[in-house]
Amino acid sequence: MIEDINPLIGKKHLKAIKHPFIDPISAMNIKKGKIVTAEEAIELIRDNDTIVTAGFIGSGFAEELAITLKERFLRTGRPRNLTLTYPAGQGDGKTKGLNHLALEGLVGRIICGHTGLTPGLGKLVNDNKILAYNVPMGAVTQLYRDIAAGKPGNLTHVGLGTFIDPRVDGGKLNELTKTEGEDLIILINVEGKDYLFYKSFPIHVALLRGTTADPDGNITMEKESMILDALAMAQAARNSGGVVIVQVERLADRGTLNAREVVIPGIMVDCVVVARPENHWQTFGEPYSAAFSCEHRVPMQAIPFMEMSTRKIVVRRAAFELKPNSIVNLGIGMPEGVSQVANEERILEYATLTAESGIIGGLPMGGLDFGAGINVDALITENYMFDFYDGGGLDIAFLGLAQADAEGNVNVSKFGPRFTGPGGFIDISQNAKKVCFVGTFTAGGIKTSVKDGRLRIEQEGREKKFVREVEQKTFSGRYAAENKQQVLYVTERCVFSLCEEGLELIEIAPGIDLESQVLALMDFKPVMRKPPRLMDERIFRLRRMGIKDDLLNIPMKDRFTYNAADNIF
Repeated sequence: MIEDINPLIGKKHLKAIKHPFIDPISAMNIKKGKIVTAEEAIELIRDNDTIVTAGFIGSGFAEELAITLKERFLRTGRPRNLTLTYPAGQGDGKTKGLNHLALEGLVGRIICGHTGLTPGLGKLVNDNKILAYNVPMGAVTQLYRDIAAGKPGNLTHVGLGTFIDPRVDGGKLNELTKTEGEDLIILINVEGKDYLFYKSFPIHVALLRGTTADPDGNITMEKESMILDALAMAQAARNSGGVVIVQVERLADRGTLNAREVVIPGIMVDCVVVARPENHWQTFGEPYSAAFSCEHRVPMQAIPFMEMSTRKIVVRRAAFELKPNSIVNLGIGMPEGVSQVANEERILEYATLTAESGIIGGLPMGGLDFGAGINVDALITENYMFDFYDGGGLDIAFLGLAQADAEGNVNVSKFGPRFTGPGGFIDISQNAKKVCFVGTFTAGGIKTSVKDGRLRIEQEGREKKFVREVEQKTFSGRYAAENKQQVLYVTERCVFSLCEEGLELIEIAPGIDLESQVLALMDFKPVMRKPPRLMDERIFRLRRMGIKDDLLNIPMKDRFTYNAADNIF
């Protein structure tokens, strides 16, 4: 019997998904080790399997395994109709990461947090070739942990009032999913309060990545830029009766790995594949940085300043919202610049920056390195980071602003036929004590200049961003207002605040005409209780703003959030 030849598989595995080891692996006598070729490991994937992949933008993705899976499909036409599930976007926007798997017939369904970096998958969604669901990144990372624990799903408030809510779209991204797809998200009322229930599903294969493996399959991650959710994913696959395949850089002798450094225990690993160096870069933008793996610290003064630009104007104004001792999240794209301004102003040490990938402290990176950081204080798993976020641990979050409407809703997930997904945006924006959305006032070709503390619009953007109704509701202004959340919308020329009536215009840049350069370019009239005050003119000068002095002059009582009822800070 197969289980006698390969006891590693186990009866539960055979019964659940019937994956016999193929002859080449059997010939290697798998009982004596789990080290196999990529081709041998990928042969274990069968039609209709659900595959979970680890990764965050350009980090932590098993590139070797994805390439091998693509090559097998192109060569044999198998496997077919796979379900891909993953939390963060995993790609470079071109050919790497999950872009390898964007093949009609190979994939039949995706359940994910973000598709913006995988245009091939996005096209399959737009063309109604596959079923497609968006799930908030935090909710899905926590769901993997629940699947591992044998729970029916993840119950959370995250997603209420957004397009994830079943009363809106239920996270369904195209007509095929809306007409033929099952409901993966259910609205539930518990003790008079609404929650969303994200349903569990079996994981048949986990494609993961680490740095070092021993013959027993113990995996360490000493050269990785982040830990992510590899352990939860491995446990979910193992307890679903599935297969866990891990790509690594190198092998170590049995018994030589420090047990405290093992992230994925060997009892949860079926196959180990040693990757070719070109398919095991630390990130898609960096072959290897010792700073990303916390091996050394980078002198912060060595980091160059941002050139003056429209983007810098926006994030300079946003940086005024930083407070001493605050815990901060920075979103991808323009919000990344807040950390650069904070470094220029020498105030990084007074706040703790975090990223949903699990980094705490230091300076988060951007671009294809987003999710990694330098000089970080700690690395934790993605799901535990979202536990902290969901419970209100963030003092402030700086997030992108693609579209906003009169109600204060924000869209960052859908633009015409193009889907990007929310990533961690929904989890973070709904739970931070204060949210600061940052973006240009108009889109498409805006050009600005500054002189003597005043802003000049050299070329207006082609598209309005403040519209009557956002195309997709990634952030619910009504939900935020009902929960008394502090919300700002910061642009290069003006600032809005969320109030019960919607968006209130509270600031305008020196040099900007209110009627022609603000109100005339909006599809709705904002609330204006009084004339907007001028934005700080230091934002529009080339020299350093000197906001460190402002920060340190804040009274001590205003540097902490105090809960008098519970007597805690």
